[in-house]
Amino acid sequence: MKRPDFMAVALQEAEAAALRGEVPVGAVIANGSTIVASAGNRTRELADPTAHAEMLVIREACGKLSSERLTSHDLYVTLEPCAMCAGAISFARLRRLYFGAADEKGGAVVNGVRFFASPTCHHTPDIYPGMGETEAGLLLKDFFRERRD
Repeated sequence: MKRPDFMAVALQEAEAAALRGEVPVGAVIANGSTIVASAGNRTRELADPTAHAEMLVIREACGKLSSERLTSHDLYVTLEPCAMCAGAISFARLRRLYFGAADEKGGAVVNGVRFFASPTCHHTPDIYPGMGETEAGLLLKDFFRERRD
């Protein structure tokens, strides 16, 4: 069986978020070749500043599995996680983090506070930046350009 392209699914979630007027960020949690959960940003829709794609997908996966730990799971997200999301990734004990576009302003993995390098970070996933970077970056640039025009 062919393994699904998890980042492609995350990009679809980001596109759906953009259509809802949300910042286009999408996320997928996978275990092996199975998608456990997927989500896109919903901060405006839910009037919830914590409704980032990563937070929603972690909540959904933990709920489905009745566990606060996702130790054998991988997260695919279209944008570098912020500090809040990096904290949730660490607490969920996700095995791997794959992300698309770097976020110089709000990112906290390879930019900003570099959360996982902090001595107070309890768990650091394996980190793979740049997956789907071009597509994710274009989606974000187009979204914000349309808002400015």
